[in-house]
Amino acid sequence: MKREWLNLYFVMGSVDCNGRDPRDVLQEAIKGGITLFQFREKGDGVKVGVEKLSLARELKEICKSNNIPFIVNDDIDLALKVKADGVHIGQEDAPFSVVDELLAPGMIIGVSCHTVEEAAAAVNNWADYIGVGPMYFTDTKKDIREVKGPGVIKEIRNAGLTVPIVGIGGITVENAAEVLAAGADGVAVISAISKAESALEAAKEFIRIHNIVTN
Repeated sequence: MKREWLNLYFVMGSVDCNGRDPRDVLQEAIKGGITLFQFREKGDGVKVGVEKLSLARELKEICKSNNIPFIVNDDIDLALKVKADGVHIGQEDAPFSVVDELLAPGMIIGVSCHTVEEAAAAVNNWADYIGVGPMYFTDTKKDIREVKGPGVIKEIRNAGLTVPIVGIGGITVENAAEVLAAGADGVAVISAISKAESALEAAKEFIRIHNIVTN
């Protein structure tokens, strides 16, 4: 995968939008400059079955028409049905080797990591990128691990791992620069875009910060 796809990684499901239509939120975020999208349908009141599949297909088509890679969180069957560009799995999800065997050739695999050891294991299993966190406290994920902070990204880089890294967890426009400065290629954001008054303007601000720190 291209490292720059991680510049601004937008993660969203139907329950993350403060009642707004997720299709509209995604289109706004794309106009604002997001570079990768993950469909993460988790939490209370999520869509299931046919409704979940239908929404995934619609969001995938929006991404496809705008040349934004479409990733599915922790649902290999869904990813294959909608012909997603890849999947993202956590440490508690299906083993990497199993996921790799089930996916179509060329699909992206992202892995959530919380330590240098987990990052090294993901790299050894040919993960295309790793999501490192949680950087800061977040109430978006009910199963949140211990907050690590940007220091863990520095540790991973100091260990010589050059894998593409995206920081995730509680990232806002106020702290995104710290995550990028620690060695992340980009930031993954849920509510800071999905619940913003303007997803477009929020995305623009994240991109502006990315350009300042990385250029």
